[in-house]
Amino acid sequence: MLTDPDTFDRRIIAELQRDGRMSIAELSTRVGLSTSPCWRRVRLLEESGVIRGYTALVDPAALGLGLDVFVAASLDLHRAAAFEDAVRQCPEVLECYAMTGEQDYLMHIAAADIAAFDRFLRETLIHLPGVQNIKSSFALKAVKGNGAAPPA
Repeated sequence: MLTDPDTFDRRIIAELQRDGRMSIAELSTRVGLSTSPCWRRVRLLEESGVIRGYTALVDPAALGLGLDVFVAASLDLHRAAAFEDAVRQCPEVLECYAMTGEQDYLMHIAAADIAAFDRFLRETLIHLPGVQNIKSSFALKAVKGNGAAPPA
């Protein structure tokens, strides 16, 4: 179990967040380690859960999903587990966070357009377990959003 990532681990993490498809040989050159120790460190970062997986960052607009909506939901918290299970089944919901403050959950939703979001809202979102109130905000543009962890 990795308890405290050192400088090399942090460099490895930063480089893999920039390009998760690079070879171990390229990664080892970039972080200043030989190939075998670099590979062992990557494997330990994966096994310990620091690196949760690898994915491609896709431009939603290129797939016809040009509308980003942030929805704050208040709900009957006795139904929170059922709500969370239902949200996990909604492909339109890119992210969902339990929150402190006035709203209980904040969701990031991708839709093709206003009409598609309206359909999702009326046919699905307001019917999720425990939902009592929702407030929607439409993103004008993304200023930053690559999902990478900050350097430590």
